[in-house]
Amino acid sequence: MIDRTFINDLASKAPTPGGGGASAYVGALASALGSMVGNLTVGKKKYADVEADVFMSMERLADARERLIELIDEDAQAFQPLAKAYGLPSETEEEKAEKHRVMQEALVGACEVPLDIMRESVKVIRENEYLAYNGSRLALSDVGVAVVFAKAAVQGASLNVFINISSMSDAERAEGFRQEAELLIKEATELADRLYSYVREEI
Repeated sequence: MIDRTFINDLASKAPTPGGGGASAYVGALASALGSMVGNLTVGKKKYADVEADVFMSMERLADARERLIELIDEDAQAFQPLAKAYGLPSETEEEKAEKHRVMQEALVGACEVPLDIMRESVKVIRENEYLAYNGSRLALSDVGVAVVFAKAAVQGASLNVFINISSMSDAERAEGFRQEAELLIKEATELADRLYSYVREEI
């Protein structure tokens, strides 16, 4: 039976979970699909030569999945101080200065979490690359689904990075976040699209 709590919370008007948490959730699903392919591969004589490497890939996928699950909650936690900052008074110059300070501090965390989601989701795509060429051919379509999901997780989380750096006054830090996000998008898109095309050709 599917636990609908997260999906129902996402559908509500509550501020969290939002797009970042949903991206982490999708990334975790991508990891789980990769692990499924691994589990369908090990123990089969046909894949005995790659079994040890598949087990190692499954361990890395499990690590990424656990981290992505953690990031669902961390994304919600990172949004809370930002939401509070937006609600601070700004009538006097002192209040404006304090609101600015608190907001700038909160924006850093609100960028670091989605960047973590992006990093972990890229790892998931990399592991599925190995499984695409070495895993069970019966589950090849699931590799395709996994990389599509992980790419979506990367792109989805990136939007949280971009919207938050647009409010940053520290231009150097904002640019660092932007550059890393762009690099992760590039890697995820190129690799996932190539793997998706390979799966389409093979199935």
